[in-house]
Amino acid sequence: MCGIVGYLGSRDTVDVLLEGLRRLEYRGYDSAGVAIQVDGHLEVIKTQGKLSILAARLAEGKPIGESGIGHTRWATHGPPSVPNSHPHTDCRGHIAVVHNGIIENYLDLREKLQAEGHTFRSQTDTEVLPHLLEKYYRGDLEQAMQRTLKDVRGSYAAVALTDAQPGLIVAARMYSPLVAGLGEEENFIASDIPAILSFTRKAYLIDNGEMIVVTRKGIAIKTIDGKAVKKPVFQVNWDAGMAEKGGHKHFMIKEILEQPDALRQTIGQRIKGTKLDLSETKLSEAFLKRMKKAVVIACGTASYAGMAGGYAVEHLCGVPVVVDVASELQSRECLFDKDTLGIAISQSGETADTLQAIRMARRRGAKVLAITNVIGSSVSRESDGNLYIQAGPEIGVASTKAYTSQILAMLLFGMRLAEVRGTLKPARARQLLRDLKQLPEQASEFLKTQGKHTKDLAKKYLWCKRYLYLGRGSNYSTAMEGALKLKEIAYLDAEGYAAGEMKHGPLALVTAETAVVSAVVAGNHYEKSLGNLQEIRARGGKVIAVANQDDAEIHKYADDVIRIPVTDEILAPVLAGIPMQLYAYHVADMLECEIDQPRNLAKSVTVE
Repeated sequence: MCGIVGYLGSRDTVDVLLEGLRRLEYRGYDSAGVAIQVDGHLEVIKTQGKLSILAARLAEGKPIGESGIGHTRWATHGPPSVPNSHPHTDCRGHIAVVHNGIIENYLDLREKLQAEGHTFRSQTDTEVLPHLLEKYYRGDLEQAMQRTLKDVRGSYAAVALTDAQPGLIVAARMYSPLVAGLGEEENFIASDIPAILSFTRKAYLIDNGEMIVVTRKGIAIKTIDGKAVKKPVFQVNWDAGMAEKGGHKHFMIKEILEQPDALRQTIGQRIKGTKLDLSETKLSEAFLKRMKKAVVIACGTASYAGMAGGYAVEHLCGVPVVVDVASELQSRECLFDKDTLGIAISQSGETADTLQAIRMARRRGAKVLAITNVIGSSVSRESDGNLYIQAGPEIGVASTKAYTSQILAMLLFGMRLAEVRGTLKPARARQLLRDLKQLPEQASEFLKTQGKHTKDLAKKYLWCKRYLYLGRGSNYSTAMEGALKLKEIAYLDAEGYAAGEMKHGPLALVTAETAVVSAVVAGNHYEKSLGNLQEIRARGGKVIAVANQDDAEIHKYADDVIRIPVTDEILAPVLAGIPMQLYAYHVADMLECEIDQPRNLAKSVTVE
């Protein structure tokens, strides 16, 4: 998950590194550090805690040099501490390394290196890298890196420099994201594109098994075996301002409010009149007609988007959809064959478990469609076709606009699949497309009319420390996602359930100290959902219902109601998810929680 940056050029190196790390802090904020090449030696400065602590330390005495590397950490091996923070150095402090990933055989390597006389200062897996580089260094950092990586098993985006070769940085990638930014007489390295947006719009997207040799004059891309690689320059079309708060208190509230625009961008030019254009998916009609099932490959919030979209695909197309978290799918190989479509959902496109499941699915002959936000990401490059949500940068750790846009993308694909397979009557298809096109305006309407009311309810129930979230059918996923949001950012005890499961155990949790948030929308599950609310209230639980704005009965079954615009039940999760996000945000804000950087979490989970 960690964030890494590197710079070579005439700007203030420390300022460039801090700016890049600031834009990557969502990847980890347990500790941070930099290493700067200064007049023939390395200056390494590291601090525990958030980036602001490192920035304050550097303000006291800034190293001056034309090249450097930086890191912001999400702890895996070893707790947050100064010794465990990056950069790590060799025994004599001549080589420094920053790393994102996990070195799986680090214990074996560490024991061998210690037996050879190397002294370790941290508990991290990363520290084996500078010691291996020290072992193999013979005046050429590139060759030492090549030799080092032959000894290493696992995942890495590793960046190294040495005081013996000023003006040179060497980096390599295996399963962890890495990009290289191109400038005039300056060049950049980073985990993600937002880190370099203030400086350049031109980048190389580094693939697995590739290495880059960076100087001020240019960037050479090679395989780890040293063979030259030709790669096109990727032109970044994001506005740097999109990755700023824009006057809002937190990124999360900014991104919640951006959802109408994000939904518009997801629709884009894909709906033209009554026709859908999803040619970008690159899935032939022959395959779409013959496929026998779809398997959603995702983690966390993305898996709940897959649940909502999978429900729609089943009902629109009659195609079974299996949803399981990607970490578990890796042991369910029998789900995949040549007649299976894997639908990989990942905001960043770098989620490690999702990538591993994609690789397994493709080895089994399945086709994979990626639904992701980041063009050129690993998920997009390793899939057969792509459906980009085009929601713009999402910085807040708790996903919001990506979640609703991912559901919308799944709905678009479901409509296309139904069109190809002929499973929808034309009138029904036209109506769904009209309703789907209304979702951005309806999201805007909700935020304008119910935003303050949602905040007021968060204040009213601020006393509550236990929540149950309920939903049926398409909104079972809404319940799961609502509970996750409250756990992520407010640290409250919240669990999501299929409403019909309450009688099978969870009802025992309902007391007068329990708040139940339930998505209850018009459709096939409406009456049964009302019955579940009666069961809750009969046991003293407080009920907050998310219901349609024209529902005249719901007030009889709920203590409070948050109303969303009316749409088809299949489309409702897009709208029902927004009040869940907004409620969690306001609760967390009133509790003074770290909303954009919740404890123990990071935005892009790039380790398994």
